[in-house]
Amino acid sequence: MQTSNRRSFLMGGAGLAAAPAFAPGAGERVTLALIGARNQGRNDALSAIKAGAVFKTICDVDDAIIAKVGAELARAQGRQPTPEKDFRRVLEDKDVDAVLIATPDHWHAIPTIMACQAGKDVYIEKPLSHTIEEGQRMRDAARRYNRVVQVGTQRRSMEHFRAAAEYAASGKLGKICMIRAWMHQVRRSIGRPPDEPVPAGVDYDMWLGPAPKRPFNRNRFHYNWRFFWDYCNSELGNQGVHMLDIAMWAIAALRGPQNCLPRRVSGQSGIYWLDDAKQVPDTQITTYDYGDFVLVWELQSFQSGHPLEGTDDGTAFYGAEGTLIVDGRGWQVYGPKGEPGPSGKASGGSHTANFLECVKTRRRPNADVEIGRLSTTICHLGNIVTHLGRDVRFDPRTETFPGDEEANALLTKSYRAPWTLPKV
Repeated sequence: MQTSNRRSFLMGGAGLAAAPAFAPGAGERVTLALIGARNQGRNDALSAIKAGAVFKTICDVDDAIIAKVGAELARAQGRQPTPEKDFRRVLEDKDVDAVLIATPDHWHAIPTIMACQAGKDVYIEKPLSHTIEEGQRMRDAARRYNRVVQVGTQRRSMEHFRAAAEYAASGKLGKICMIRAWMHQVRRSIGRPPDEPVPAGVDYDMWLGPAPKRPFNRNRFHYNWRFFWDYCNSELGNQGVHMLDIAMWAIAALRGPQNCLPRRVSGQSGIYWLDDAKQVPDTQITTYDYGDFVLVWELQSFQSGHPLEGTDDGTAFYGAEGTLIVDGRGWQVYGPKGEPGPSGKASGGSHTANFLECVKTRRRPNADVEIGRLSTTICHLGNIVTHLGRDVRFDPRTETFPGDEEANALLTKSYRAPWTLPKV
């Protein structure tokens, strides 16, 4: 595990240390490959095409997704991307400048590290990693191989979120004692369907990859994989990372990025809403103690009719002299008597465009790998508390749980052969 000096070194500087192995010129189009083409991968790819990129390859384990999304990309860019089912073949292609990875969470670390080693820049969907160790290894790979790695926390490229985080850290709210992030939604039942044969055209063994071998079940495949621990980071990593990332933005501004992790984490969670196959909590309150303030995450997956602060998902900063609330619609400050104060309306911003620009300029992107790693680590800490069913004490310097072997065992995971976490 790294020391604080090591972390400062790895985070330091706005530019990258050396020229890339493969990169377009300043006026050239960036050539991409899409790895994981369903849902968010499709959306990210279309956004990248709109920003001027071209996709040479579409890689997915499902022939049906390759056909459907490949046709959409062809219409958008005027060129049919080459189909591929094994991401390793993509990384061998020296015509590809960068990869856009939107696989399930358990498939984030290995291809990202291998892409960095192959000289590719990476846009990796959130959450960054499946474990704390994976996030550290991914960050180290980006730094060692001088790669641009952007994490898909898109709010980092929206001006009103930046303005809100800066205002929260400015001191104008007085002493901040509580920061809150939340998600209110309604998750419908996924039932308990039986196992079944693997659908035609699906490379299910590749889909499982490093995850444990299990029979095929539709609940553990497209979209619903996010409700099973083998592949996901619970709603904390799925939804919460967006709102917690804004909290971390302000915390890093207040304390420095090397001091933005908590020292104690506690919480309560459970499956209280539906009796179906889901494994992850539908109700959760997690508390992160920083010593001089507390960060609270709240999940309600059973109602959105009366959400916190009038918004289904948001981040709030509570200070002695005011409160700031920010969500996708904008931000608003309230004074000590509840009177409206400064505010800002929602602003757009292309996260993929920022990534493409950084591929050309070699500057760090808005959601650089270390920024995304810290926000993902917050999610991992909450999930570790959920798994253990108790509080934990955390050392932000070493990123370990002092004297707690049971908690430290959850910093990493086992990998199904032949897959292993690449060394950096």
